[in-house]
Amino acid sequence: MKYRISKKQHTLPLDKVREECGVFGIAAPDGQEISAAHEAYVALFALQHRGQEAAGIAVNKNGVIRCHKDVGLVSKVFSQQTLDSMPGQMAIGHVRYSTTGDTRRENAQPISITHVKGNLAVAHNGNLVNAGQLRREIELNGGIFRSSSDTEVLVYTIVRERLKCGSIEEAVQRTMSVIEGAYCLVVMSPRKLIAARDPRGFRPLCIGMLEGSYVFASETCALDALGAAFIRDVAPGEICVVENGVLRSLYSEKQCPTSACVFEYIYFARPDSVIDGASVELARQEAGKYLSIEHPVGADVVIGVPDSGIPAAIGYAKYSGIPYGVGLIKNRYIARTFIQPGQDKRERSVRLKLNALRTAVEGKRVIMVDDSIVRGTTCARLVKLLRDAGAAEVHMRISAPPFRHPCFFGTDIPERSQLLAHGRTVEEMREIIGVDSLGFLSIEAARKIAAGCKLGFCDACFSGEYPMAVPEQAEKNMFESELPDPK
Repeated sequence: MKYRISKKQHTLPLDKVREECGVFGIAAPDGQEISAAHEAYVALFALQHRGQEAAGIAVNKNGVIRCHKDVGLVSKVFSQQTLDSMPGQMAIGHVRYSTTGDTRRENAQPISITHVKGNLAVAHNGNLVNAGQLRREIELNGGIFRSSSDTEVLVYTIVRERLKCGSIEEAVQRTMSVIEGAYCLVVMSPRKLIAARDPRGFRPLCIGMLEGSYVFASETCALDALGAAFIRDVAPGEICVVENGVLRSLYSEKQCPTSACVFEYIYFARPDSVIDGASVELARQEAGKYLSIEHPVGADVVIGVPDSGIPAAIGYAKYSGIPYGVGLIKNRYIARTFIQPGQDKRERSVRLKLNALRTAVEGKRVIMVDDSIVRGTTCARLVKLLRDAGAAEVHMRISAPPFRHPCFFGTDIPERSQLLAHGRTVEEMREIIGVDSLGFLSIEAARKIAAGCKLGFCDACFSGEYPMAVPEQAEKNMFESELPDPK
C-alpha cells in the first residue's frame, strides 16, 4: 500500500541533500585479543562520506563499556592517544549527519547507558517517524532526555523492553514491533553485539569476517578498508546476535514489503560499495545509460560533476557513443567548512571547489551529468563556469528524478518551497539554470538501475508514494525547544 501526504511544507532548514549516518560494529571471540577501537576508527574513516558532523566509538572491555565521541570529523575526534586508551574486544562506531536533532555533542553517537539490568551502547542510522509519540510516552513515565535526537528515544525504548524480557536481543525484537521508520542498529551489551535492520530494509547493513571477528558496517567499503571478508547483507527485519564468536539470527515479527532507499545507489553510498547484491558504481553507470536513452542530444563531449556524477557520465558516454572527458577539476584540499568571503563572493567559493578545464570544453557542445538538483544555485554557477571557459552549448542531464517531496526516512531535503522542481516544469527549471537543455532520469528508470538488488525500492522523494503512513510534516529540530541551553 502506498501513502501520500498533503501539500503542507516539510520544514528542514537545509539547502542541499545530505549524506546518511554510518554505523559499524566488531566483536571478537573470548580470549582473542584485538584492538577493537582501532578497527572501528579505520571503518569509520571509510564511512566518513555518510556523515561529517560527529563521530564516536564505544568499546567493551570485559563487560565494561567506555564511549568517546564529539562533533567533527573522525580524524578530529580521535587521536592515537585516545584510541590507545580504549582497549576492548568489542566495539561499535558511528559517523553522524543529523536528520533529527541539531549539531551538538549530546546528539553524537553511540549513546551509552546504564540501567537496572546492566549497560548497553547503541548506534543508529535512519529516522523514526513515530519518535515524537514514543518520546512523549517515555516522558510521561518519568523519562528524562539529554539529547534531541530520535536515537535516544530508541535507546530508552530498548531499555523499557529489556526490563520486561530475558535478553537484549528479545528487547530489540520487541522494540522493532513498536518503532516505525528507517533504521539500522548496532547494539552492544556486556556479552553480545547485535545488529538489526528494519523490516523494509530502507538502509544498508552488511556482515563481514576479520580474522575470526564478526563485523557489521553500513557499506562494504568499510569491510574493504579493514581487509575483512564480505559474508552477506543483513536481511530486512533480521536481528543478528554475536556472542563469543558465534553468529545467530532472529527476526522481527513485522511482515511488510521491502523498500530500500534508491538514493543510496544514486548518491549516498560510495561507488566501490555493493549494496544488497548490486554494485553502486554499475548502478550509476546504468542511470547514465538510461539518461542517454531517455534524453539524447547531439554533443561533442560528456563530462561529470565530481564525484558522484562521474559514473553516470561514463554510462551516458558509453551508450551514446559521445566521448567522455574530464571537464571539471575538483580541489580536494578545500575544507567542508570553507568560510564564504562575503555574500558577494559566492561564485569565488564555487571556483575554489570546482573549475572548468578549458582545453576540454572550449568551442564544444558539452553534456554535463550530475546526480541531482536541489535548489539549482550550484548548477547555475557550474554552467557559468563552463560558458566562461568557452563551451558552445551546455546540456545538463540528471541521474535522478526531480526532488518534489519530503523524505521522512533519513534523507534531509529542504522544504518544498526551496526545491527547484517544486511547482516548476522542466522548461522553467532549464531557464533558471541557464542550460541549453535539461533532462532528468525517469522514476521508472530509477527503479531499474540496481538490477542485482532483490529488494523493492522507496522513491517517495521523487514520486510522493510512501511505503508507510507518515506525518503531515517533520521538523529536523523537533525536540530542541524542550532542552536547556548547554551553555
